[in-house]
Formats: sequence, C-alpha cells, structure tokens
Amino acid sequence: MLRRLHAEQPDTFAFTPANQAWAEAQITKYPEGRQASAIIPLLWRAQEQEGWLTRPAIEAIADMLDLAYIRALEVASFYFMFQLQPVGSVAHIQVCGTTSCMICGAEDLVAVCKDKIAAKSHQLSADGKFSWEEVECLGSCANAPMAQIGKDYYEDLTAARMGEIIDELAAGQVPTPGPQNGRYAAEPLSGLTTLKDADSGRTKYNASVQLATDIGDTVKRIDGTEVPLLAPWGKANENVAPSGDMMPPDSRAGKQGGRVASAKPAAIAAKGKSRPEGDRVASKPANSPVATGPGTKPATLDAARAGGPDNLKMIKGVGPKLETLLHRLGFYHFDQIAAWSGDEIAWVDQNLEGFKGRVSRDNWVTQATALAAGEETEFSKRAKKEGTYKK
Repeated sequence: MLRRLHAEQPDTFAFTPANQAWAEAQITKYPEGRQASAIIPLLWRAQEQEGWLTRPAIEAIADMLDLAYIRALEVASFYFMFQLQPVGSVAHIQVCGTTSCMICGAEDLVAVCKDKIAAKSHQLSADGKFSWEEVECLGSCANAPMAQIGKDYYEDLTAARMGEIIDELAAGQVPTPGPQNGRYAAEPLSGLTTLKDADSGRTKYNASVQLATDIGDTVKRIDGTEVPLLAPWGKANENVAPSGDMMPPDSRAGKQGGRVASAKPAAIAAKGKSRPEGDRVASKPANSPVATGPGTKPATLDAARAGGPDNLKMIKGVGPKLETLLHRLGFYHFDQIAAWSGDEIAWVDQNLEGFKGRVSRDNWVTQATALAAGEETEFSKRAKKEGTYKK
C-alpha cells in the first residue's frame, strides 16, 4: 500500500512541555550517538498528542535525534501504527483483514465501518469522530475476527457487536476491550478442558484488558497530563520534579543530561565581534525565565530594535515556542546570537527550559553569523521556499 504524507499540513509542531520532557527522557535510554533508536517512541508520542503524524512533527523529531528528514519519514511511512492523515477525534478503527479474520467474517466488519463511518478507508465520518482502515494481521488469530481501536484489541467480533461498539463510542462510553463473546483471553469458548485449576484467583479479565479498565486508558490518547515515571531505568526520585512537573533525569541543578546529543562540536563563537552600537544590556527582561546553570549570561535587550525582531525561526532548531522563549530571555536578533562566546552558549543551553542543549546541537552561532551577514543557510532557504516559518 502506498503511504504518503497528507496534502494539508499544519505550519509547525511542538511537544507539550510534559511530552517534551518525556521524549528527552526516552533518548537517555540509548548510548551517545545512538539516539536515533528513540525514533519510534517519539513518533508515537507525537501521534498520541496530535491524533495523527504530521510532517512538521516528523521533521521536529528528526531534528531532536540528528536524523535526516528522509530517515524519519522512512520509519513513519513503513509502519501502519503511524497515521499520516487526520483520523477520527474519538477513534480510529483498524480491522484485521488477513486470513483467519477474513475467514471468520472480517468483510462483515468492514461493511459496518463503511455503513456507519465512511464509504472509504481513511475518510472521516460526517461528524469527524471516526475513521477506519483495513490492516494486515494483528496477531490475534485465535480470537478472529478482531479490530484494534485506539490502543486495544476488540476480539471475537460480529457485525452486530461492531455496530454497537461504534454507537457506544459515539455516545461517550468506553466499551470493554478484549473478547466480545464472553471468552477469557484465548481460552476455549466452551471452557477449560485441562489445567482447570489455573483460573483460581485470576482477575475478571485477562491482564491487559484488566489494566486498561482499571486505569480507564482504552481509547484515550496520551495528552501529556499523565505523570508516569519518565525514565524508569534511572533513579525514581529523578523522574519527577518536586513540584510534580515532569522533567528529564539529571536536568536540574545545572547537571548535564536529559537529552543525549550527538557528538557535534560546540557552535563556533564569533569571537572578537563587538555588539552593535545601541544594544542595551537588560538585567532581566520582563517575564524572563529564572537564570540557572553554568556559563556566562550574554548581553540581552529589553525589546527588539527599531524595525522589529529578526525571524529567529530561520535558524534550524528554533520553532515558534523557542523563538518566544528567546524573546523572553532578551534575544531578538541574529547578531546577538552570532556574538555568543563558548561560556555564553553554555548559559543559554542551560536556560532553554524543555530545549536544553539545542544551541550547541544545531550550531546556532554559525547559522546566526551567516544570517546576520545577509547570507542564507540550507535550512533558511528550505524554510522560505516551503513557507514553513513565515514572519
């Protein structure tokens, strides 16, 4: 099946602060230089946040992992778990259409989806709540026919039950996942014939269904409001900040960590360059974040100079949220960034909130030096051509 990016795309993507922290923690699972291994969980988190996987999301995650965009796109377009077009706001239904399910009535389930949702796969229902598609084997052959809705399997389905599930979801209810005919897991529907004592003390449902119902986490998407352990492979007390905010491990108290960046050299500082005459150094711009961490704070401005701020989004790695943060810190112009020394880079890297290390990783100083001189970078050329970051 040919999988392409949707024709209509949003202009930008940014993780919520909590999801950004979660993503940075995932990257710490992998050795330095191997952070590309985090591509699948980060793409999945972006899809959970937005509902589907957009081009800006794929490219933003590629930037986080120092991957060429095409490499991230290869992963996103290969796996059917990634939706490259908008899906229903309530649920996207994936009906298994491979041999076991097809023999047991998958075509009837598809007919229900066509009747109650949309005539063609990947089309949104009239109310925008649902979408559907037929997929390859989902590995629940003993409970055929079945469909995956959200994160859960609905098994032993009939056409009638499929219709009821869609109606229940539309009404705001959450149908219990798992077998829909009274079967326990994949046991014989007629009851056990051997190991009859195995059911003593077991839960009402099989383990995955029981957990889903206990925590109410069935069709609900991850939206960043959850407070899980960000990095269960680390120390528990480093996973969640004392305030309850989600933070990557070792990101507090000036420690290096959180994101595993590639071994790029620090951005080349524009040594010896004087700041343009008229720049006023502000001790702390209004609403600026609290300064922490090592290094030396660069000179800042109370506001942009006459003519307005430069479009800092022309620097690779700076999106709308980071540009806003830079303004809050007192940085509005390319020549300000171009003049940062090594110590000043270290200070800014530590004060980018959920984007720590971005200055060094993406060589902002080198890019800003070219842009301040009126030159173009490969990124700025592409951004202008595609209209990605308009002024």
